[in-house]
Amino acid sequence: MLFLNDVKARLSALLMKLLLQGTVVLSNSLSRAQRTLIWLDGQHPQLAQGLQALRACLLRHPKTISVTVASVLLAGGGGAFAVASLGPDISDQPVVSITSPIEVANLASQAQAIEQMDLHLIRTDLTRSSDTPESLLRRMGVVDPKAAAFLRSNPLAKQALLRSGRTVSAEVNNEQQLRQLSVRWLRSETDTAFQRLVVKRTEQGLQAALESAELTTSVRMTGGTVASSLYAAADEARLPDAVINQLADIFSSQIDFHRTLRKGARFSVVYEVLEADGEPIRTGRVLSAEFNNDNKLYQAIWFQEAGQKGSYYAMDGKSLRRAYLAAPVAFSRKTSGMGMRLHPIFQTLQKHNGVDYAAPVGTPAMSVGDGVVDFAGVQNGFGNVVIVRHSTNHSTVYAHLSRINVSKGQAIQKGQAVGAVGTTGWSTGPHLHFEFRVNGVHVDPQSVIQQAQSNPVSPVAMARFNASVKYAKSQLQAAALMRDTGEL
Repeated sequence: MLFLNDVKARLSALLMKLLLQGTVVLSNSLSRAQRTLIWLDGQHPQLAQGLQALRACLLRHPKTISVTVASVLLAGGGGAFAVASLGPDISDQPVVSITSPIEVANLASQAQAIEQMDLHLIRTDLTRSSDTPESLLRRMGVVDPKAAAFLRSNPLAKQALLRSGRTVSAEVNNEQQLRQLSVRWLRSETDTAFQRLVVKRTEQGLQAALESAELTTSVRMTGGTVASSLYAAADEARLPDAVINQLADIFSSQIDFHRTLRKGARFSVVYEVLEADGEPIRTGRVLSAEFNNDNKLYQAIWFQEAGQKGSYYAMDGKSLRRAYLAAPVAFSRKTSGMGMRLHPIFQTLQKHNGVDYAAPVGTPAMSVGDGVVDFAGVQNGFGNVVIVRHSTNHSTVYAHLSRINVSKGQAIQKGQAVGAVGTTGWSTGPHLHFEFRVNGVHVDPQSVIQQAQSNPVSPVAMARFNASVKYAKSQLQAAALMRDTGEL
């Protein structure tokens, strides 16, 4: 059997060699014939006429010639296939297994070195109002009674862990003992520096130190599509409430979020995040944003001219900032406007000098503009009330508050909470009674708010503004792409 296979292999190799040599000879012959024809065509015109007649003959019988050439090629291919089939069957060939040992140098010493490594494990969490030192450490993977006792007794540690929502990072060793613990927080929301308590294990034992460091700023972008409400879309996009409140404020002069926000409206936003040691501690300012609502595009960019207070502008430089907010309560609904009405308590026809906004108790009641608090206290049917003077002749009233956050004479900014919605005084349910007075006379708030517009970007700053707009548009395009591709 092996002898027959060897004969087949030798015969196949011989035939293939002959076929290859024949192909080479044919190729050389055709090349020489071509050169000869070229010579004849140039030196003997009479022969060229004969060749022309031969060419005409070939053109008259193309099918016959094609079939003949194809037959020759098919016969050659069949012969090659037949010769190839005479070769040995690969399945009959013996199978050989080769095993080569692999050696790892110093494997035992490497494993021992890994076992002796001192691992530093870090975990981050937020403090809770129900936390004790033991429960906080246990949640962070620390099993260290001495560390818990230190946190319970040290005055700095007790003060740092007193409030909930503060960022805590714990570093532990292989035995789950505390190596270092950091607590970070802000004293106020307007701080540019954060407080850091560091509890560190030293040769002398655990020690605590209070430090202060500057916040760092990073930029984030996101977007969403409104299916039911703006807040639901913001939650889906993991957008903080503080940012969505800014969005509502920025576009309040263009979009009525109570009535005209359509299902399918899309938004993109670029905003700042303030970080402490690389951990986000609060959100900052919205840098640029856009809304596509009912096939209308609304865009905004933050810009600050030299020596002036920053504001939001449309991409053509027109100001989006009105002197007053569209409403003192975000995402609420009007339940009563100005004019004559049946008083809900006295059941008599009386003039209503303001606008009522229905909202749950505790909802922030915001000042609609910059100003100074003229009054903060209790006034008969108003219950808890705050009166803000915005200019020499403009003032606003916020009544039925559940609490008051400001005091008389305090300077406040537009959007700052003066208190919270309640039902104090003559009230049948939780709502905010809001009034606008011009020279002491009650007027429809919307008639004043819609007319109070800020100035556009000055011609001097327009070149710098246009450069900011170009960069902002590229960021918004990136945010929209992330939103549409689901990469948020």
